[in-house]
Order: sequence, then structure tokens, then C-alpha cells
Amino acid sequence: MTTGLSPAERFQAAKVRNRSRNLELFRTDLRFDLDPFQIAACDALDQGRSVLVAAPTGAGKTIVAEFAIWLAMRQPTAKVFYTTPMKALSNQKYAELVAEYGESEVGLLTGDTNVNPRARVVVMTTEVLRNMIYADSELLDDLAWVVLDEVHYLADRFRGAVWEEVILHLPTEVRLVSLSATVSNAEEFGDWLQTVRGDTDVIVSEDRPVPLEQHVLVGTKMVDLFDSSGAAATNRVNPELLRLVGGGARSERNGGGHRGRRGRGGYPERRGPRTEKMYREQIAKVLDERMLLPAIFFVFSRNGCDQGVRQVLRSGISLTTADERNEIRETAEYHCRTLLDEDLAVLGYWEWLEGLERGVAAHHAGLLPAFKEVVEDLFRRKLLKVVFATETLALGVNMPARTVVLEKLEKFNGEARVPITPGEYTQLTGRAGRRGIDVEGHSVIQWSDGLDPQAVASLASRRTYPLNSSFKPTYNMAVNLIEQFGRQRTREVLETSFAQFQADRSVVDLARKVRSQQESLDGYQRAMECHLGDFTEYAALRRRLSDLERTNVPGGREASHGARQERQAAITDVRRQMQRHPCHACPDREAHARWAERWYKLKRGHDKLVQQIRSRTGAVATTFDRVTDVLLQLGYLVVTGDDEATVAAGGRRLQRIYGERDLLVAECLEAGVWKDLTPAQLAAMAATIVYQPRREDAPGTEHALPRGAFRPALDETLTIWARLDDIERDARLAGSQPPTPAMSVGMFRWASGSALDDVLRTLDMPAGDFVRWSKQVIDLLDQVRNAGDDDLAQTARRATDAVRRGIVAYATV
Repeated sequence: MTTGLSPAERFQAAKVRNRSRNLELFRTDLRFDLDPFQIAACDALDQGRSVLVAAPTGAGKTIVAEFAIWLAMRQPTAKVFYTTPMKALSNQKYAELVAEYGESEVGLLTGDTNVNPRARVVVMTTEVLRNMIYADSELLDDLAWVVLDEVHYLADRFRGAVWEEVILHLPTEVRLVSLSATVSNAEEFGDWLQTVRGDTDVIVSEDRPVPLEQHVLVGTKMVDLFDSSGAAATNRVNPELLRLVGGGARSERNGGGHRGRRGRGGYPERRGPRTEKMYREQIAKVLDERMLLPAIFFVFSRNGCDQGVRQVLRSGISLTTADERNEIRETAEYHCRTLLDEDLAVLGYWEWLEGLERGVAAHHAGLLPAFKEVVEDLFRRKLLKVVFATETLALGVNMPARTVVLEKLEKFNGEARVPITPGEYTQLTGRAGRRGIDVEGHSVIQWSDGLDPQAVASLASRRTYPLNSSFKPTYNMAVNLIEQFGRQRTREVLETSFAQFQADRSVVDLARKVRSQQESLDGYQRAMECHLGDFTEYAALRRRLSDLERTNVPGGREASHGARQERQAAITDVRRQMQRHPCHACPDREAHARWAERWYKLKRGHDKLVQQIRSRTGAVATTFDRVTDVLLQLGYLVVTGDDEATVAAGGRRLQRIYGERDLLVAECLEAGVWKDLTPAQLAAMAATIVYQPRREDAPGTEHALPRGAFRPALDETLTIWARLDDIERDARLAGSQPPTPAMSVGMFRWASGSALDDVLRTLDMPAGDFVRWSKQVIDLLDQVRNAGDDDLAQTARRATDAVRRGIVAYATV
């Protein structure tokens, strides 16, 4: 193999072979060969470097994390933490690693599950790791690697800051394996990682492991979205599609008269023949006939997902064999064996099971966790053929399909229906194509009247998915960091956040624009120079006169007679100043004035850009200063001199409280407003703190609130919130929405032992939502138990036990 190589080249080849010995050993145990991006990433890990791997869904990014675990397990004591954004992903990864390394070597920490935390490999949610770092947990000893799976969650509006906190505050010797979806600014993110973590390689792959064939379903006819002829440009729209939907190209040539019109979803509207849409059960049948199942139908509403299942079942379609139906029933019964018989009917178990046995199911956040796990398990085992899912599945657990169906290219964002972005389209269609099973994946867009083929093709061909920081300092973050580093050092640390890194980069672009504008301003300044005097001064008088004349319109209701007289006197005075000014006599006065007007308009925009730069430079540190000002005002921090601060007793309590309402909870504990609550009332109060209704007509009314000590405690809690909101807004912070007791009645009844049927009827809430909010209630109760006094801690412990029962207590691990 080395024939013809020089001695230097042979030496270099030997170095590479020795360095890659670990990787070669690792590859011998694999059932498949590695792709180039996987080899590059693993090679970087073998050299002791951190990596950022950005690749499409299903490309095999996790093999890089598995190599890091393999490396750690070859050392005597090295540990690996594998973090995920969701408990469901943590459970799935835990099961995979247990199968590989055995129960004794793998642990799981998800907030409500604690399994073998001292293991060599521990799977956890990212929040758990953040809390461990702030607590300086001994579990961090011997930590060699941290895997940040789905690190693009850093852009999440509500939880993204946690990823930055972990990256910034992990011990410097710990190496990171950051796994991301394909993002358009991976290099920028990698540059930041290099800045704050040291040696980091950025490995980007945009190649899908399974090619994607994209189709459009127009009426009953399925055609390719792009022209597949050899001579065609890669992303040229299929002429047959243009013909079917009314010859979109023709309207462009003729001017059409429709330019600028917008159809459904904000896409340019096309006038063509109306097309009859196929029903969901018909689409499922067509896909089955074409061997394109299993399929995921992405529907942007929970109700739409449930309706899809009912529609397919009403049609009488069955997509499974007798053997598959038996296996499906056994799986469902096994997963749901711990659910109470009286709850099964409430949960719609029998209707759900019928859909499963016929190969059809829904998957969305309102579904009971046990039901979701069954759907995921059956789909991965190819027993389910059609799943109607919301977009959360695209960012969630591993459920690849042969085909992805998009019924619409728009969704409701909470305020209006908006088109999905190219990044969202990429995430959704990323589920199409099962590696090692399918030769190609398929996406099917169901055509809607008013769509534009060119706009759809542009959406499907772009891969723009920027990763933007959502980081902002919180009260809990401030007291924890000040305890560790002091105020000044914390300020410096926060200035290294990705949020500030991006802001600084945007400042570079703004500064470039400012420099360009300054050159124009200098040119305008020279053009309006007058040999008789300062024309800038004269132009300011002209503008002052113009402004006064505009505000002195006769007959204006808003001005009194005296005010108008005063303005008239000012006008006379400015005119007199102009007439006395040397430039007034200049023969080129009006030419100079035109340049002055251009200078003024550009100067106004220029000043705004300069202000933008000032506001962005140090933006994170500025927010931190405002947060610390609030904490100082409330006594959670104490000034010690030289602009330093130390954490007071109340601040130590705040260190143990996480969440959006951390300061409100700390203030309520400090004031003792919850000390007289019973366990059920405390659970109801916790629900008031964490619950955020999805719509205006949230369940729960004032007259139905729990009686006794709850109501005065709620009044005091709301009073404290209002006081904090005023303090925050005075400090130029955003403030917050008031807590809502909408869920308190249902949570009170649940914690008091009421039946599931009664509670769900009271709340008018899907079982899955109830479980999700109940687990957040338990998280807060655990924090109250850790931060409150002894009596309240006992109440919180009993409240936790009262909430953690029935479907809330369900866990697969």
C-alpha cells in the first residue's frame, strides 16, 4: 500500500494508522461501515478534541456519541453524561445503552426517574446536568465526555438557555460531543464552541443517507415535484405539475394580473382549475398500493391527528395481518399493564387499541405517555403503518418512515396561520427514509388550491435553518454564578455566551454599514459647504422653521390661542435668524439646501444604527446587571464593595429554585404565604405557578377555587407577583404574565384522591397534557421541599406523593 511513497509520506501514514487504532477497533464491532463525516468526527474525538456534528435526521450522528462512550469505557474510571432535550428521548437512549453495556454500567436521571446515578454512563435531560453543575455535584468527578444530543434546542425560546449554561460552565477538561440537525450557521456555532471550550472540530454533512423523492398529490394523481429529466436543472419544477395545476408558468409570461396576490399560507396565489382533494383514508390506500408505507401524516393540530385516525377506521381499512394484530395487542397490553382498569375507558383505551390493531394511530403531546411509547415502539417495529402526528414528532424520538405526507404547508403559530419555513420542511421530511431498509424516502405534499408550484419548489429545495441563541440571564442563574465566581467574573462569563457572540458578529455587520454611511455623510457635508458660513447651522434653522410651520396650522383644536401666538413668535424669530445668517445670501443656497436635506435624512438613519450597536454591545451583561439590581433591591444579594456582591440567605434558597417563576416562588417562601396550606392545596398552588393555558377560555373559575387557606394564599401570591412585576419593569426587565389558577381545581381534586374521569372532566384537558403538567407540579414541589422550611418541606413531600399516582406515576424504567 505504501509503494511509491516517500519516507516522509510513509511516516505520516504510520502516524495516522497509530492514531486511528482505536477507531479501527471500534469499527470491527460494527455491522456497517462508517460514512466520511462519521470517520472525521470519531478521528477528532480520538485526538482528544471536542466536536460539533451537524447532519440530517437519520444520518447516523449518534454513532459519534457511541464512539465517545466506547473511548471512555476503555479507561479505568472515565464517565460519560449523555444529555437529551426530552425525557422520552432519555428513556429511549437509556434502553439502547443498557442493551449494549448492561444495567450496572448505565444510569438514568430525568427529574422524576433516578436509576443508578453513579454509573459510568448516565443518560439525563439537559436541565438535570445544569442543576448538577450549579450544585457542584460529586457526580461530576471523573467526567470525561458530555454528549449534547439535539444541541440545536439551544434556539428554543423557553429552554434554550440551559444548553448555553452547560457549555459555559462545565469543567474545561470535559470534552463535548455536540450533535445537531443541519443548520445553516454551524460554522458560526462551532467558532463559538472553539472560543469557550477550546479545541473543537466542526463536522458538517448535508448528505441524506437515504435520498428523498418529493411528490405532489394533485387530486388523485401523484406526480414528482421536480423535473427528473436528465437535461433539467436540479430544482426545476416538473412541467407535468405545472400543467395539472393550471400552467403556472403561463401566468408569469402573460403578466397574469395576479402578481402580488397571496393564497393560503402566504404563498403566491395561482389561478388554475380547482382540484378535488383525496380523503386521508384514500391517501393511505394509495400509499399501501404503491408500497410506500409506513407513513407519517404531519397534521398541525392534535384534533386533526385524532380525526385522521377516526376517518381511516370509519373507512374499514385494515393494514395489518392477523399475526401483526396479535403482536400489537400483546405490546399494548404489556405497556399499559400498570394502568387501572377503571381508567382505561376514560382514556379511550379500547378505541385506541382498535386503531393500533388495524395499523393506524395518532402521536401528539395530548396523548398519554404510555400510549405514545406504544405507538413509537410499534412504528419502529414496522407494525404500525400510518401515524398522524404533530410537528413535535419531527424533533422528537427516532421514528423514521418510508413516506412523509404534508397535508398543508402552513400552521397556526398561536396568533395567525403562517407558512412553514424551509428549516421546518427539512425537519419534517427528514423522517422519510429508513437507513438500511429503504433505498429512498418519499415526501408527499397534498396540493391545495392557491399554492404556487415555484414557491413550493423553493421551500423544498432550500436548507436554511439558522441556529440563534435564546440565552438570557435569570435570577436563579445569577445567584448560582455569583456564588461561584463573584459578580464581576460572572459578568465576564456571560459576555462569552453564544447570544453575545452572535450580537457582536451582527455588530460587525452594522459597523460596516455605519462606516459606509459615514463616507456618504462626509460627501454630502462637502457638497453643502458654503464659502459664506456654516451651512449645517443654516440648514438646521430651515428645518426648525419647517417644523414650526407644520405645527402652527390655523384652526387646530389642540392648541389654545396663546399657544398659537407663542409658536408664531418663534417662527418670526427663526426667520429673523435665517435672514441674518451669512449663508442666506449665498447664490447657491438652494443647491446647498438639497444636499443638506439628504445629509439630514441619512444622518437620522445613521444615528439609529449607532444606537443599535450600543444596545447590542454588552447586551447580555446589561440584562445581568438589571437582574442583579432587582436581587440587590430584594435582599437576595448584598454589596460587598468594589461593585462585588455576595449571596444572602434568601439567595441561597433561590439557588435551589428553577423555572420561569423562580423569583416569585422564592418570595412566597420568604414571606411564608404557603405555610398553612394542606398537601392538596399546595399541589393546587404549584399548578397555579407552573400552568400556562393554551387558550383564553382556560378551565377553572373563581367560585370553584379550593376553599380554606388556599384563597387568601392565592391572593397574597398574586399581590407578590404584582409587586415583583412593577420592580422588574422599573428595572427595564420584561416582567411576566400573572399566575393563573385555571388548573388549581383539577389538581386539588387529583391530589385529594378524586377519580381520573372526574379530574379530566373538570379540567377539560387531554390525559397527556394532564400528565405533563402534573410532572411539572411535582418538579416544583420537589424544589419547595428542598428550599422551604421543615414544616413546608413535609407538606411538599406529602403533596408530591398525592400527585404521583395512577397515570402520573407511570414509568417504563
